[in-house]
Amino acid sequence: MSLVKNFATVGGATMTSRVLGFIRDVMIAAFVGTGLVADAFFVAFRLPNLFRRLFAEGAFNSAFVPLFARALEEEGEDGARRFAGEILAALFWTLVVLTILAEVFMPGLVILLAPGFLDDPEKFDLAVLLSRIAFPYLLYMSLVAFLSGILNTFQRFVAAAMAPVVLNVVMISVLAGIGASDLVPGTEMGLIMACGVAVAGLAQLVLLLVAVHRMGFSVPLRMPRLTKGVKRLWRLGIPGVIAGGVTQINIAVGTIIASTQAGAVSFLYYADRIYQLPLGVVGIAIGVVLLPDLARQLRSGRVDVALHTQNRAMEFALALTLPAAVALIVVPSEIISVLFQRGAFDAADTQATTAALVAFALGLPAFVLNKVYSPGFFAREDTKTPMWFAGIGMVVNVAGALALAPFLGHVGIALATSLAGWVNTGLLGVTLWRRGHFGIDAGARKRLPLLAVASLLMGAVLYGGAALLSGWLSSPLLVVRFSSLGLLVVIGMAAFALFVQLTGAVDLKRYLGGAFKRKPPSVAGE
Repeated sequence: MSLVKNFATVGGATMTSRVLGFIRDVMIAAFVGTGLVADAFFVAFRLPNLFRRLFAEGAFNSAFVPLFARALEEEGEDGARRFAGEILAALFWTLVVLTILAEVFMPGLVILLAPGFLDDPEKFDLAVLLSRIAFPYLLYMSLVAFLSGILNTFQRFVAAAMAPVVLNVVMISVLAGIGASDLVPGTEMGLIMACGVAVAGLAQLVLLLVAVHRMGFSVPLRMPRLTKGVKRLWRLGIPGVIAGGVTQINIAVGTIIASTQAGAVSFLYYADRIYQLPLGVVGIAIGVVLLPDLARQLRSGRVDVALHTQNRAMEFALALTLPAAVALIVVPSEIISVLFQRGAFDAADTQATTAALVAFALGLPAFVLNKVYSPGFFAREDTKTPMWFAGIGMVVNVAGALALAPFLGHVGIALATSLAGWVNTGLLGVTLWRRGHFGIDAGARKRLPLLAVASLLMGAVLYGGAALLSGWLSSPLLVVRFSSLGLLVVIGMAAFALFVQLTGAVDLKRYLGGAFKRKPPSVAGE
């Protein structure tokens, strides 16, 4: 299966999930808005997600996938199964203990993540209650990350990529029930939504368990033992907690500072959801596919192939990310107003969320490039270097947020997050280059400037299109507004496709052929 096809497979599944996620968030905005219940629920939802992305997706995947690929390469399936069983035992029982401790000390965790809630006892108590209900999501999703690592190493990407769809289907169903029952925002609504999060996590775990079973790869659950493989995983995984989860740590810092401002947590959440669409579709696809590919190529000594793979991954990332970033900067208010402005979400909320979205969009290319550069370290079993760079990024983020928030409010928090992303990504790229582990080849040097030009031209077309469609985009009829936004998206995509073809930035026919070709292409054709 070609690199492009793997990107398309994971990206397509992620796109499905993100579209459903938008439907979910549109419903949350309409039913809950940006008030007390919304702030409490978003903190409750973010808390297990923060731990999941730090300890499961970030640290675990960066350490587990290369080690599992090595066991599979050197010891075959039996050795890989034995290694996976050792890791599952350590992971599962650690998560059980962590979950119990979190449930007991949940008030302290909420204070750490949202200290501003202490000024509103009702909001604080609700956040603690909802967080206790939702926190088992961490256990379920960490096991999902473990099973996803196994499936991805075997080039089985679909089931793992489709798992987030289950979350959104469950939450949409829960919100539809809330809408049908005409519940008003309050404790009962928050409880129902938090229960939906926990159920959705369990459903995703079941999906992945079935996928691994159908693949014929069983992993026994035993009592934990401190084996050589477990020690190696922890040694690599601890630095990966910081390196793999830097974006989430930065978001958490932003949440802490934003909790002191009314509505700021919600404004940042809704803006985050928008820019996470291209970041999720492109960044997750690259992160999922690139790491096992590089690990196998470097393990077999194919350094030239690994370099080619990284360059093509960078081109693919920027070909989708640059136009997305330009679009979010050029027409942010149109996007926010159409998606969220109704019910409890008013025009003032749209204006505040729009400003945060522009600030996040400035860092979008950096966030995606981080997914391209990080596997170059992880595949070589080096998680310490990204850890130090992530630490520098966190310092920049905290200092920037503290400096800008008093003047720019929640927008300053978003700007600090973007600045930290660029600092971290720049350090990763320069270090790979200095070590001789990455270099921009002739093809990338030619195509990347042309991609930037095509993106700017597309932005001009979008600006004009938004002006022409302004009446429809502000129509009182919801179907007209959504249709107009859809038309604007199509115009932007068509314009970008035209400009990349005219400038020679991308050979669309070759890339589309690579995405849908059944027979694996040669390296030169990837």
